[in-house]
Amino acid sequence: MHRDRLQADGYSIFKGLNALESFFETFQFEGKQVLVLTDTNTSTHCYHKLATFLPKHIHHTIADGEANKYLRTCETVWNALSEAHFSRQDIVINLGGGMVCDLGGFSASCYKRGIDFVHIPTSLLAMADASVGGKTGVNLQGFKNQVGAFSNPAAVVLDARFLNTLPSRELRSGYAEVLKHALIADKQRWEHLSALNGIPSEWSEIIADAVATKLYFTENDPKEKGIRKALNFGHTIGHALESHFLDHHPEAHALHGEAVAAGMWCEAWLSKEAGLLNLMEFESISNCLAKIYPKINLSEPEVPAIANWAKQDKKNAANEIRCVLLNAIGDFVMDHPLSIAQVQAALQQYRLHYPSI
Repeated sequence: MHRDRLQADGYSIFKGLNALESFFETFQFEGKQVLVLTDTNTSTHCYHKLATFLPKHIHHTIADGEANKYLRTCETVWNALSEAHFSRQDIVINLGGGMVCDLGGFSASCYKRGIDFVHIPTSLLAMADASVGGKTGVNLQGFKNQVGAFSNPAAVVLDARFLNTLPSRELRSGYAEVLKHALIADKQRWEHLSALNGIPSEWSEIIADAVATKLYFTENDPKEKGIRKALNFGHTIGHALESHFLDHHPEAHALHGEAVAAGMWCEAWLSKEAGLLNLMEFESISNCLAKIYPKINLSEPEVPAIANWAKQDKKNAANEIRCVLLNAIGDFVMDHPLSIAQVQAALQQYRLHYPSI
């Protein structure tokens, strides 16, 4: 296998310094109609970077932001495909962050019961996590990814040059998923990352390590029946926070990675309280997160409302909140039952004791 290409479950992941060039030299577009999906940000900052590579195509742009990750936006994609008479032999290229990859992949997987799509992620979050593993979906009634499907892309192109277009806040957001991968799977990598003063400046190797971890879990459990659930560490409470802020404070909402970082702190605290994670490792997690992620300000009356969002988490079973906790850094426990009172307690601890460094 080419050193700058990984083979996943039926598709190739192009990586390295010339990932874009390698993909377009390799992939067969002959006889295919192509739709390139962007949001308003990637249309402005990233689309022109593909100009020298793209075959004849349709360019469809959607509004950026999680507030637009709904079926109504998918309908605009389906209309564009229908109006251009796309067939099952044609292809969608998703050029954007996690929202574009999730929504674009879902739209393509539903159109005529499925046409091929390619992810070209432009954010660290999408490169390290969202573009790999075959999850697609959109939000419903404020709940994250409530409607979706498992559908693998035809290819993924991880080109770190796109990260140069991102503001620092977006890089921090994506970095939360990198830290999560280390926390559930690789204590040595965690120790390396936590020793850094903030976020790294060179991303190619970090992205490659994160993708390798993601592939290990997804290829061993494609439909999230077992160990793939570990990838949801930080997300039970993180998604609750994210949904609450999108619903109640859309003008000052928390980015996905910011919410997941807060969720990881809360779920690490719950791990410590359950007697699983020792104090020293909890403090390692807490101090590392606090160096990178400012506290999300919660008022005390908001805590019960945020906790209630966790009732809709996709890992839940038998009307019981199920969470991923840590036995230790690099070791996890799945399907740990939580009560609403425990979720509230974790959020209250975060509100009062998340450290400021």
